[in-house]
Amino acid sequence: MDNYYTPQEIAEKFKVKINTVYKWIREGKLKAIKVGDLWRISETELKRFVGNGN
Repeated sequence: MDNYYTPQEIAEKFKVKINTVYKWIREGKLKAIKVGDLWRISETELKRFVGNGN
C-alpha cells in the first residue's frame, strides 16, 4: 500500500511554495486525490513525477 503525502510535505521536499504544488495539481503535472477537503499525493505518483524530470 502506498504512502500518501500532503501538498505541504511535497512543497517542503522540493523547496517550493505550497501554491506551486497546487499549480502542478491544477495543470495535471502532479496527480492527486481529494479526501474530503484535503489533497493527497501517492508515493507512486511522486516517483512518476520525479522520473519525468519535473
